[in-house]
Amino acid sequence: MPPLDLRTVTATRYVTPLREGGSLPAIVEADDDGLYVLKFRGAGQGPKALIAELVAGEIGRALGLPVPEIVLVELDPVLGRAEPDEEVQDLVKASAGLNLALDYLPGSLAFTPAAKPPPDPTLASAVVWFDAYVTNVDRTPRNTNLLLWHRRLWLIDHGAALYVHHAWGDYLARSASPFPQIRDHVLLPFADAVPAVGADLQPRLTHELLTAIVDAIPDTWLLPDPAFADPDAQRAAYLAYLLARRDASRAFVEEAVRARAQLV
Repeated sequence: MPPLDLRTVTATRYVTPLREGGSLPAIVEADDDGLYVLKFRGAGQGPKALIAELVAGEIGRALGLPVPEIVLVELDPVLGRAEPDEEVQDLVKASAGLNLALDYLPGSLAFTPAAKPPPDPTLASAVVWFDAYVTNVDRTPRNTNLLLWHRRLWLIDHGAALYVHHAWGDYLARSASPFPQIRDHVLLPFADAVPAVGADLQPRLTHELLTAIVDAIPDTWLLPDPAFADPDAQRAAYLAYLLARRDASRAFVEEAVRARAQLV
């Protein structure tokens, strides 16, 4: 499979902060005249949040899920000089270089479980399977990280996924986790076909696809780690984990089915 076709743009204007959560993302304009939701490398969660956004987001897109386009963004620290907020200035300065952004969806609304019509069960099942696979703990009724745009559901904010990379340790053994947190997933009540949908999605996660996604992680985001000799060794760990978790999907599928049965 060829390398992942990720575009790189340069931020030209800081438009406005999005004061939701702790990472203080922002809407920026880029040199292609597009507007993007920029996730800063210098935010409190650090570059691992960007790695999770990139890896999980591109896996979702490869599976056909509605994830906005992901781009790499070159950021010049001078962009923050005109901002009166010192926190914004410091964040832009700390994030000089390569960052990550998602295509901005103007006019989108936050999804709520009570929204009508309810989500399509097949899509809901696919999202539940995907979030269990990437261990995304951040798609709950309190914080759905789902947007409604042009009457379509869109998946955003995957920085909390792949929490295995915060403490690698016995990561291959942990790849078989049933992911009990799936019980809190906002779409679980609508996901009545997780085993069938998962049987279709799992084979799509080929070695070639996952390699292309992991290879797209920039070196500058892979901070030194005593467990790994170099950035390539870290990428190899991500790949090994993702492949092992794919092969252990039965565990998290059964957990999702069990958790849903307790809801209905």
